[in-house]
Amino acid sequence: MLTELEKKIVVAIQGDLPITPAPYQEIAGELGISEELLLDTLKSLCDRGVIRRFGATLRHQKSGFTANAMVAWRVEEERADQVGEIFASFREVSHCYHRKPTRDWPYTLYTMVHAGDEVECREIAFRMAEQAAVTDYELLFSREELKKTSMQYFI
Repeated sequence: MLTELEKKIVVAIQGDLPITPAPYQEIAGELGISEELLLDTLKSLCDRGVIRRFGATLRHQKSGFTANAMVAWRVEEERADQVGEIFASFREVSHCYHRKPTRDWPYTLYTMVHAGDEVECREIAFRMAEQAAVTDYELLFSREELKKTSMQYFI
Protein backbone atom coordinates (compact mmCIF):
# COMPACT_ATOMS: atom_id res chain seq x y z
CA MET A 1 0.00 0.00 0.00
CA LEU A 2 1.11 3.51 -0.75
CA THR A 3 0.82 6.45 1.61
CA GLU A 4 -1.09 9.52 0.49
CA LEU A 5 2.20 11.38 0.00
CA GLU A 6 3.58 8.54 -2.14
CA LYS A 7 0.43 8.61 -4.30
CA LYS A 8 0.75 12.39 -4.74
CA ILE A 9 4.38 11.98 -5.77
CA VAL A 10 3.50 9.27 -8.30
CA VAL A 11 0.84 11.54 -9.79
CA ALA A 12 3.36 14.40 -9.97
CA ILE A 13 6.00 12.38 -11.84
CA GLN A 14 3.83 10.27 -14.14
CA GLY A 15 3.71 13.02 -16.77
CA ASP A 16 6.45 15.09 -18.33
CA LEU A 17 9.11 16.44 -15.99
CA PRO A 18 9.55 20.21 -16.10
CA ILE A 19 12.38 21.28 -18.39
CA THR A 20 14.29 23.31 -15.84
CA PRO A 21 17.72 23.07 -14.21
CA ALA A 22 16.09 21.60 -11.06
CA PRO A 23 12.93 19.67 -12.06
CA TYR A 24 12.63 17.77 -8.77
CA GLN A 25 12.90 21.00 -6.79
CA GLU A 26 10.04 22.42 -8.86
CA ILE A 27 7.90 19.30 -8.33
CA ALA A 28 8.62 19.35 -4.60
CA GLY A 29 7.57 23.00 -4.44
CA GLU A 30 4.27 22.20 -6.18
CA LEU A 31 3.67 19.43 -3.62
CA GLY A 32 4.62 21.68 -0.69
CA ILE A 33 7.49 19.42 0.42
CA SER A 34 11.26 19.67 0.34
CA GLU A 35 13.27 18.38 -2.60
CA GLU A 36 15.11 16.09 -0.15
CA LEU A 37 11.83 14.48 0.99
CA LEU A 38 10.73 14.04 -2.63
CA LEU A 39 14.01 12.36 -3.60
CA ASP A 40 14.07 10.19 -0.46
CA THR A 41 10.51 9.05 -1.18
CA LEU A 42 11.34 8.30 -4.83
CA LYS A 43 14.38 6.29 -3.72
CA SER A 44 12.22 4.35 -1.28
CA LEU A 45 9.66 3.62 -4.03
CA CYS A 46 12.48 2.39 -6.27
CA ASP A 47 14.08 0.29 -3.51
CA ARG A 48 10.71 -1.36 -2.82
CA GLY A 49 10.13 -2.09 -6.49
CA VAL A 50 7.09 0.18 -6.75
CA ILE A 51 8.95 2.23 -9.34
CA ARG A 52 11.12 0.05 -11.54
CA ARG A 53 12.54 2.66 -13.89
CA PHE A 54 12.38 6.24 -15.05
CA GLY A 55 12.21 6.72 -18.79
CA ALA A 56 12.92 9.68 -20.99
CA THR A 57 11.12 10.38 -24.22
CA LEU A 58 12.89 12.47 -26.81
CA ARG A 59 10.46 14.37 -28.98
CA HIS A 60 12.92 14.41 -31.84
CA GLN A 61 10.86 16.65 -34.13
CA LYS A 62 10.90 19.41 -31.51
CA SER A 63 14.64 19.02 -30.91
CA GLY A 64 15.67 19.65 -34.51
CA PHE A 65 16.01 16.06 -35.71
CA THR A 66 13.98 15.10 -38.76
CA ALA A 67 15.02 11.44 -39.02
CA ASN A 68 15.56 8.63 -36.59
CA ALA A 69 16.25 4.95 -36.87
CA MET A 70 16.21 2.03 -34.51
CA VAL A 71 19.41 0.16 -35.33
CA ALA A 72 19.33 -3.56 -34.56
CA TRP A 73 22.83 -4.97 -34.02
CA ARG A 74 23.95 -8.59 -34.00
CA VAL A 75 26.54 -8.73 -31.22
CA GLU A 76 27.94 -11.76 -29.43
CA GLU A 77 26.73 -12.04 -25.82
CA GLU A 78 30.25 -11.82 -24.40
CA ARG A 79 30.75 -8.45 -26.16
CA ALA A 80 27.31 -6.96 -25.43
CA ASP A 81 28.33 -4.78 -22.48
CA GLN A 82 31.49 -3.48 -24.14
CA VAL A 83 29.76 -2.72 -27.45
CA GLY A 84 26.75 -1.23 -25.67
CA GLU A 85 29.02 1.23 -23.88
CA ILE A 86 30.62 2.24 -27.17
CA PHE A 87 27.24 2.76 -28.82
CA ALA A 88 25.82 4.66 -25.85
CA SER A 89 28.78 7.08 -26.01
CA PHE A 90 27.59 8.48 -29.35
CA ARG A 91 25.77 11.78 -28.80
CA GLU A 92 23.29 10.90 -31.57
CA VAL A 93 22.10 7.85 -29.59
CA SER A 94 19.26 8.42 -27.14
CA HIS A 95 18.54 4.78 -26.22
CA CYS A 96 20.64 1.63 -26.09
CA TYR A 97 19.07 -1.71 -25.14
CA HIS A 98 20.25 -5.30 -24.80
CA ARG A 99 17.68 -7.96 -25.73
CA LYS A 100 17.65 -11.71 -26.16
CA PRO A 101 17.75 -12.83 -29.80
CA THR A 102 15.06 -15.05 -31.29
CA ARG A 103 15.33 -17.78 -33.88
CA ASP A 104 14.04 -15.47 -36.61
CA TRP A 105 15.63 -12.23 -35.40
CA PRO A 106 19.25 -12.66 -34.21
CA TYR A 107 19.88 -9.07 -33.09
CA THR A 108 20.86 -8.43 -29.48
CA LEU A 109 21.58 -4.69 -29.15
CA TYR A 110 19.29 -1.86 -30.19
CA THR A 111 20.10 1.83 -30.45
CA MET A 112 17.89 4.78 -31.36
CA VAL A 113 19.85 7.11 -33.62
CA HIS A 114 18.67 10.68 -34.31
CA ALA A 115 19.91 12.82 -37.20
CA GLY A 116 19.00 15.43 -39.75
CA ASP A 117 18.07 12.92 -42.45
CA GLU A 118 18.18 9.21 -43.28
CA VAL A 119 21.56 9.48 -45.02
CA GLU A 120 23.05 10.94 -41.85
CA CYS A 121 21.46 8.13 -39.77
CA ARG A 122 23.18 5.61 -42.05
CA GLU A 123 26.51 7.43 -41.72
CA ILE A 124 26.25 7.46 -37.93
CA ALA A 125 25.42 3.74 -37.85
CA PHE A 126 28.40 3.07 -40.10
CA ARG A 127 30.72 5.01 -37.74
CA MET A 128 29.29 3.12 -34.77
CA ALA A 129 29.82 -0.20 -36.55
CA GLU A 130 33.41 0.69 -37.37
CA GLN A 131 34.22 1.82 -33.85
CA ALA A 132 32.74 -1.32 -32.26
CA ALA A 133 33.81 -3.75 -35.01
CA VAL A 134 30.24 -4.90 -35.65
CA THR A 135 29.32 -5.85 -39.21
CA ASP A 136 25.77 -7.23 -38.94
CA TYR A 137 23.08 -4.62 -38.36
CA GLU A 138 19.77 -3.33 -39.73
CA LEU A 139 18.35 0.20 -39.70
CA LEU A 140 14.63 0.50 -39.05
CA PHE A 141 13.50 4.02 -39.89
CA SER A 142 10.55 5.64 -38.16
CA ARG A 143 7.85 6.58 -40.63
CA GLU A 144 5.05 7.78 -38.38
CA GLU A 145 4.69 8.43 -34.66
CA LEU A 146 1.61 6.57 -33.47
CA LYS A 147 1.81 7.01 -29.71
CA LYS A 148 4.10 8.70 -27.24
CA THR A 149 2.53 9.05 -23.81
CA SER A 150 3.47 8.50 -20.19
CA MET A 151 1.85 5.84 -18.04
CA GLN A 152 -0.98 7.09 -15.82
CA TYR A 153 -1.34 5.14 -12.56
CA PHE A 154 -3.39 7.64 -10.56
CA ILE A 155 -5.60 10.38 -11.96
